[in-house]
Amino acid sequence: MSELERLCRAEWGRLLAALIRTLGDFDLAEDALQEAFAAAFTQWGPSPPENAAGWLYATARNKALDRARRGERLAQKLALVAPLESEAAAEALEVTSIPDERLRLIFTCCHPALSADAQVALTLRTLSGLSTEQIARAFLIPATTLAQRLVRAKSKIRDARIPYAIPERSELPERSNAVFAVLYLVFNEGYGAASGELLSQNGLCAEAISLARWVKVLLPLPDADALLALMLLQNARRHARVDADGELVLLADQDRGRWDRAEIEEGLALVQSALQSGPTLSYGLEAAIAAVHAEATTAEGTDWPQIVALYERLAVLHPSPVVLLNRAVAVSFATGPEAAMPLVEALTEALADYYLWHATRADLFRRLGRNELAVRCYERARSMTQNATERRFLTRRIEALGGR
Repeated sequence: MSELERLCRAEWGRLLAALIRTLGDFDLAEDALQEAFAAAFTQWGPSPPENAAGWLYATARNKALDRARRGERLAQKLALVAPLESEAAAEALEVTSIPDERLRLIFTCCHPALSADAQVALTLRTLSGLSTEQIARAFLIPATTLAQRLVRAKSKIRDARIPYAIPERSELPERSNAVFAVLYLVFNEGYGAASGELLSQNGLCAEAISLARWVKVLLPLPDADALLALMLLQNARRHARVDADGELVLLADQDRGRWDRAEIEEGLALVQSALQSGPTLSYGLEAAIAAVHAEATTAEGTDWPQIVALYERLAVLHPSPVVLLNRAVAVSFATGPEAAMPLVEALTEALADYYLWHATRADLFRRLGRNELAVRCYERARSMTQNATERRFLTRRIEALGGR
């Protein structure tokens, strides 16, 4: 990964949040930031400037000013950006209010005037810099459908003059579900990158965890504890998920001595606090499942029947096809692959375009000794994933079974 790519992943959300606050226009800020990164690609050479983030911010701000001068709404845009003209072009980006800026962006995107789907999609697009295609895969919907949601959401914010601000404390609860969903999707994209060479983007996970801590202060709810716990318990395994060569290591094969015990202990305490405080959304049950894995000192010692029971409760609360697939995987380890296969096959229509459904079928066929069918499913899964680390893992599985 180039330094510019790393900066884009690490700084996109912070830079865009600052630009939106300054310019008051999502599209203008996003277009200007994209132009700034394009300029950096041609101007930086082999190494970035000392204050790369400040350079990108100043360049994007100036490009926004130029675009506003040329635009049809000249007077309106100049009124917004005129105070910037007196600032030095290379002025460093302020870093003291990083969490505050991104929280403002999250709460603006999660305004109740927007649909729930639009809230999550818009925040992911602006905060994390994920592409429309990546977000569409997370939602299991066509990219064109998601693009239409984004256009409508931005238009709604502009036309309704939705303020770029953290709402009053009394208004926070009505936005909590969307904010929690956004943070978890950002974490998931970091934990299992939808595309690219690396299995995960640890910076994106750290970003989501940092924001979850701030949201927990603003929203002291059981779900805030549960969500942070879920992130911590999963993130604790990050060092063991790949080997020295960067290749994928499955949970059952991980060196549990490399798990981050401090994050596990904090996560376990938060799970207990969340579940004792009252009913939670799905995060409490998901965190409880992660806690069972974290408490097992060996893969063989995992309490799979308890995990199955937790997934059954989760399926009642949140009956998504992915939850049902995860339940089937748990059943395969608790009872055997024969019991799990009908549960997986029942999801054919819902998850035929989901590569992990094909990978799960492949693994069940492998464990049942039906190698030819396993190879076909592994090949199908490999053709669908855009993550290079996952593709290499699936290739090794195929080759181990005699496939090409």
